[in-house]
Amino acid sequence: MELAPPELIAKYQPVIGLEVHVQLATRTKIFCSCEMAFGAPPNTNVCPVCLALPGALPVLSMDAVELAVKASLALHCRVNPVSRFARKNYFYPDSPKGYQISQYDEPLAEHGYVDITVDGVKKRIGVTRVHMEDDAGKSVHDGFRDSDRNTYVDLNRCGAPLIEIVSEPDMRSSDEAYAYLTELKQALQFVEVSTCDMEKGHLRCDANVSVMLKGAEKFGTRAEVKNLNSFRFLKLAIDYEIARQVALVESGGRMVQETRLFNADSGETVSMRSKEDAHDYRYFPEPDLVPLRVSDEWKARLAASMPELPADKRQRFVTEYGLREYDAQVLTLTRPMSEFYEEVASVSGDPKTAANWLMGDLAGLLKAAGKEIEESPVSAKHLGELVAMVSKGELTGKSAKDVLPKMFETGEAPGPIVDREGLKTMSDMGAVEKIIDDVIAANPKQVEQYKSGKTAVMGFLVGQVMKASRGQAAANVVNDMLKTKLG
Repeated sequence: MELAPPELIAKYQPVIGLEVHVQLATRTKIFCSCEMAFGAPPNTNVCPVCLALPGALPVLSMDAVELAVKASLALHCRVNPVSRFARKNYFYPDSPKGYQISQYDEPLAEHGYVDITVDGVKKRIGVTRVHMEDDAGKSVHDGFRDSDRNTYVDLNRCGAPLIEIVSEPDMRSSDEAYAYLTELKQALQFVEVSTCDMEKGHLRCDANVSVMLKGAEKFGTRAEVKNLNSFRFLKLAIDYEIARQVALVESGGRMVQETRLFNADSGETVSMRSKEDAHDYRYFPEPDLVPLRVSDEWKARLAASMPELPADKRQRFVTEYGLREYDAQVLTLTRPMSEFYEEVASVSGDPKTAANWLMGDLAGLLKAAGKEIEESPVSAKHLGELVAMVSKGELTGKSAKDVLPKMFETGEAPGPIVDREGLKTMSDMGAVEKIIDDVIAANPKQVEQYKSGKTAVMGFLVGQVMKASRGQAAANVVNDMLKTKLG
């Protein structure tokens, strides 16, 4: 269908909420002891419990509960002292039980929030609830000779431990939805609840989207777009859905509540089925599991074991280290990156310069080598030592840029490389002065230009001195000495 143009979309207010499914980083499944190993041969990590064989009973994993509680605390939720599991009934080929064990009216946690910033504007997005559930298997629609006729089922994922995080409908653009999912993912990774690897299905997102005229009080009829498995697809699907709904309403059509799928090839959403309400799933209490009770003592112990959250760390980097907000954001993208930076800052004693070297030179070497910060051949301690040598004037910036690749290649500390290469900053001022005198004598034309007022030529003269000293003369000393000699 033809989409609404931007000027028409501007008359409407989008209303967006996200449902995010996160696979918990446990060793085993949520209700049995089967291994959670991605990439295992199909239907090998299964047992009577996750296959729903007669007589098999679920046993709740305490590891999964603890990770779910940590996730709830990271999202500033109230963890309920008592929550209950329920059976969510639906029939699908990859669900052996014919129902999903989930939580319905008494979830694990409620009433949290995620703070986001879009275009410099801060906003708080409410988190309605966090509840635990098990995952279904996986239907495989391609990759076999008869895939045009048959669908295969891999039940390895059956029983994988999930939490579902349901937001309030507080987002008003795809940019806000993108920022919300980014902050949520970052928080969960920091507390090591999940890897949130979207390629492995560890984080999956559904978007509920509706539109209403600006100034209206009643929300429009929503459509749910399922299984958005990348941040880019989330943004594209929401923008498409907004334009589609506005066009439909403006043409006199009627929105129906439905579930849609995003086609990544066409960039469109397509109707899948009419949207079910809660009563369509015929929820009823899970008879094989007792209520889950989380005591205040248990919750306090888990809270005490959690690291500093990324939003708090960002703010601390700005106030404690004097970093720009952008730099603090980059340095807290991952927990390993933030911890690496803090050690570099501590060893060097120069947090701002440490940030520049980490985000610039070392980041460039890592990118070229296809490595993450955790795999860096240059340790945080050694990078801190290099930055300290520059800050103390023991090594020029130019020489340090030559030393760092050698550190990256060998894993050595900077000191031995500097000594071996003879790169320490020249401390013999007499030797520096002689080089300057030689440069002045060899470049009479440039000297005359400087004396006649063309001060930009000073850069050339400094460069000649640095070249002659193999980068070992301190640039500020050279600059001052040249100015003095040239009057």
